[in-house]
Amino acid sequence: MGRSGDTAQAAAELNLQQYFPYRLARLAEQVSLAVAEVYSERFSLTRQEWRVLAILGARQEIATKEIGPLTTLDKMQVSRAVQGLETRGVASRKPHPDDRRELIVSLTSAGRALYRKIVPYARERETALLAVLTAEEVEVLDRVMRKMSATLT
Repeated sequence: MGRSGDTAQAAAELNLQQYFPYRLARLAEQVSLAVAEVYSERFSLTRQEWRVLAILGARQEIATKEIGPLTTLDKMQVSRAVQGLETRGVASRKPHPDDRRELIVSLTSAGRALYRKIVPYARERETALLAVLTAEEVEVLDRVMRKMSATLT
């Protein structure tokens, strides 16, 4: 077969190890697992509970339907995470004043204390992960992530 056949063959093949979406997903999972050591081992939180706790820590309260888009969790994962946090006395739920089908979630005082305990460890882990990059590379990475995210939403 001639060169055009070789080119067509190459175009039809996919090297997963070089495929950007796969590489990005793998990196995201590796980073997530590295951060999980902070909230899982030290504080016995699941990944979903940590994400909900982090969202709640930044605000007074939030409707459960708003948590999913902010955390990439589906409705069931949000529900389980909130329930787990509530069982531990870290979060509380109350009916939404305008929509009885919706719940408003907030951290309890114990939840705020837990959040304040975890944040320094999470920041420390973030610093360690980014330490392999120069300051300029961190800025470029941030810019690239924002740019790609903006085009995908």
